[in-house]
Amino acid sequence: MQYGICHLSIVPLRASASHESEMTSQLLYGEYFKVLEERAHWSRIRNVFDGFEAWIDKKQYTIIEESEYYSLNEDDIQLSSDLIEYITDDKGLLMPIPLGSVINFTKILGHKFEGEIAKPVQVNKGNLINTAILYLNSPHICGGKTPFGIDCSGFTQTVYKLNGYQIKRTAAEQSKQGEALSFIEESEPGDLAFFDDNEGIINHVGLMMKDNYIIHVDGKVRIDRIDHSGIFNAELKKHTHKLRVIKKII
Repeated sequence: MQYGICHLSIVPLRASASHESEMTSQLLYGEYFKVLEERAHWSRIRNVFDGFEAWIDKKQYTIIEESEYYSLNEDDIQLSSDLIEYITDDKGLLMPIPLGSVINFTKILGHKFEGEIAKPVQVNKGNLINTAILYLNSPHICGGKTPFGIDCSGFTQTVYKLNGYQIKRTAAEQSKQGEALSFIEESEPGDLAFFDDNEGIINHVGLMMKDNYIIHVDGKVRIDRIDHSGIFNAELKKHTHKLRVIKKII
């Protein structure tokens, strides 16, 4: 078994071993993983944070020892806390890293970090909304996890991560977590609302806010109204997503 760590700012994870394949997620700087399968130029990995499996270009990660892998303690995680911070690499060159990068393990990579550090702690879940608002107007990118491109479940997962909570990567997986609520009126800011398509497949998620508002990703991170039917876009004057269930995760 091999182990690796992301030594670059943002690295795409692919559905298959090809640069033309769909980007299903991303690794941010400092995220680490197990290598499950290897090909000439690609590796299939399992991200330790959420168990997500995908393919990564071998040039875009650094192999670490098994002992180093098991010494990396997720309970003691430290994250970059500004939209953009900088790492100094082993050649003295600056490299930008996005909000939510893991900076515990810079010594393993021979890097230095002198920016603001956040050690996520599980606080009042209302703080989730304060974090979510940092991402307002971030563009939608399938598989994205950063303020410069993010998808609906990457958004909810990252907001929870920055507040010390761990949820799965996809909307379908996240919808299996937590406790279902019967009515919108029972929800609190930070609860997750899930939406499905005409076949009943859950394909969207957002964070509930106060007074029947929701913050979610639709073209960009935006705030819309929500009712028992789903999300209502005032600009389009129509419902855009059909509500399936609201879950209390924490």
